[in-house]
Amino acid sequence: MGLWGTALDAAGISVPRLREDYTHQRKLVAAYRRSSYLAARLLLPPPLLPHLIAATAFMHRTDTLLDSGPAEERAGAFAEWAKQVRDGLAGGESEHAAVRPLLHTVSAHPGLRERVEDFLDAAPLELEFTGFATEADYQRYVDTYALPAFMLIAGLIAGEDTPVGYREACRVYIDGSQRLDFVNDLSEDLADGRLNLVRETLGAHGVSRVDLEDARDTTGTRSLLAHVLGRARQSLSTSRSLVGLAPPEGRPLFRAMIEIEQLTATAAAAKGPGVLRAPARPPLPATARVLLRERRHARHPR
Repeated sequence: MGLWGTALDAAGISVPRLREDYTHQRKLVAAYRRSSYLAARLLLPPPLLPHLIAATAFMHRTDTLLDSGPAEERAGAFAEWAKQVRDGLAGGESEHAAVRPLLHTVSAHPGLRERVEDFLDAAPLELEFTGFATEADYQRYVDTYALPAFMLIAGLIAGEDTPVGYREACRVYIDGSQRLDFVNDLSEDLADGRLNLVRETLGAHGVSRVDLEDARDTTGTRSLLAHVLGRARQSLSTSRSLVGLAPPEGRPLFRAMIEIEQLTATAAAAKGPGVLRAPARPPLPATARVLLRERRHARHPR
């Protein structure tokens, strides 16, 4: 199995069924966000990679259950999933193939248990989501849902003793990343009936929901998108302090994540109202340069 098999060995995952579970999770994560998976595979120490995959797969499955289908079905599906996870955490084992890797990762990284619980406690907020009326509503969403989700990953990378300021730096990063996603995913979210941009910001730029749904290229839509992307880029730039707070083995990944998000924001800004029809993607040559540069750093952590 090449590099992945080496990573499973390095992480001490030797039971055949558990290796299959982790491998299935890897395929799901790779399909969900290929560039992020590739960055983690190239830049993380092999012993940490399977555990990051397990945490990411848990987060993504939870998020998908919260977003997919009618509200009453979503609530029931999430409740069943949360029970499976919590029962597994309580008993230390599970017959659910998607839960077993998470439990093993929690046993290897006990600090993750609290973050899993925090995320499950926060997750029902997504079931009640009706959009953001104000910037304050958006900021509460970052604090209560987006940050606990990101801390599943960032906490795993930091280890058991996170330095002072680490969580705050993570918040700055996820604020920028979330704003970027909400712009870049507009076409898909609107098609699903969701508007994730702040309504008071739309009003300030004279933009209606219909303008966005119809992908209208107007002065207002251009100024709205430039404004939100500008705030995203500012937060991402400020979040570079996260790199210095991370352990040396996590710094290449965080540098790459921030840089690739910045490349994506630049591509979205260049696309302008075109993002109302399809997401922007970071240019492949520039993304490859970032990953290769950080791969060199990963081999010689500092």
